[in-house]
Amino acid sequence: MGTRWKGKGSEAKAHAEPMSKIVSELQSYLVKSEAHALLAGCSALFAVETEKVDLLNRACFGRPVVTAEKDKQWFQLGMEEAFYLCHSLKCLSIIGEDNSLKTDEELWLYMKAKRETFPVFYKAYSHLRKKNWVLKSGSQYGADFVAYRHHPSLVHSEFAVLVLSEGDNRRLRVWSDFHCTVRLCGSVAKTLLILSINKNGQGTGTPSCLEQFFVEERTITRWSPEQCREDQSIVENGIK
Repeated sequence: MGTRWKGKGSEAKAHAEPMSKIVSELQSYLVKSEAHALLAGCSALFAVETEKVDLLNRACFGRPVVTAEKDKQWFQLGMEEAFYLCHSLKCLSIIGEDNSLKTDEELWLYMKAKRETFPVFYKAYSHLRKKNWVLKSGSQYGADFVAYRHHPSLVHSEFAVLVLSEGDNRRLRVWSDFHCTVRLCGSVAKTLLILSINKNGQGTGTPSCLEQFFVEERTITRWSPEQCREDQSIVENGIK
C-alpha cells in the first residue's frame, strides 16, 4: 500500500527525528532514573515525571492512565512492551505482585503463564521493534498488531501483522481465510504481513530460547489483473 503520511510536513518531521533516536533517549532516561514498573495482571504500570511524559509518548510505549496525581503520569504497558524495555533495552525493572524484583527469567515465566503464546508474540514484537517499527494492537483489524513507520500521529499504519508459529492451525487454514483477511486489509489500506516463527526445536523455558527462534517475513496482497496486464500499445508497437 505504501507509506501514507498525515498532513503536510509529517514526513520531514519523521526524518528529522527518527524513531531510533527517540527510543535511545527514552532508554537513557529510564536507566538514569532507575525506573521500575509494577506487574498488574497482563500488564505493567509505571510512573513518569510530568516533564518526561512527552518523551514516552513520542517513543510509543504504553498508554496513559488517568489519575489524580499532578507531578507524575502513569502508563500501562502491554506484556510485550514491558518485557522489551526490561529484557531487550535493559532500562526498566519490574516488580511483581509480591513486591519482589523480578529477574528476566521470572518475568518470562510469569508472562508465559498469563498467555501461552507470549514467546512467539514477543519474538515477533521485538523483531519489528528492533527495526524501528512502532507496533500497536491490531484487534480492530482482525490482526495481532498493526505496524507504523513512525509515530501514529504522523503516519497511518502500513501493515496488519499476523503472528504464526509451527503447529498453529487456528488461522489461515484454508484459502477462504487468506481471501477474507487480505480483503479486510485492503479495505483499510494495509498490507498483510505474516511473521512465521520457527522455534528450531527449542523449548520456551527461558528467554534465551529467543536467540534460536527464526522469523520469516511474508507480505500477501491481492493480485490485480489491471496492474499485471501488458500494455497493449507496447505489444502492438513491438509487432510492427
